[in-house]
Amino acid sequence: MKLFKPILLLALVLGLTACVTVKPEEPVVVNGFAGYLEDVTLPQGSTINIAVIDFDTPGAIIAQKNFDIVRAPVPFKFIFKKEMIDSSVNYGVVAMISYNGRVLFQTYDKFEVINNGKLTTEVLMKPVK
Repeated sequence: MKLFKPILLLALVLGLTACVTVKPEEPVVVNGFAGYLEDVTLPQGSTINIAVIDFDTPGAIIAQKNFDIVRAPVPFKFIFKKEMIDSSVNYGVVAMISYNGRVLFQTYDKFEVINNGKLTTEVLMKPVK
């Protein structure tokens, strides 16, 4: 009988801890497509650079991806932990396509995301002159 009470108490405590469910915080997912309107075939070996940046801080790249492409539009997806996002930052997506070190297309407009309620965007690049 002396062991019964401690075992019962231990079983109750363990049972209560099993009821607590810690749900991980949902990540912030930014996705979309980057492309251009011109009917142009890209040279083989072209690369695209897509980045999420802070529009208010020059040179502040939050995340970026570079890879070879054959055609556009190109789908993209960035996943951020919620604690990485600052509600005071003006986030946006920019992109550029280059070939042999020469930029062929790039964004000139702002494609804002995250703190404006948009997590999906279509990024339009224009030819570099």
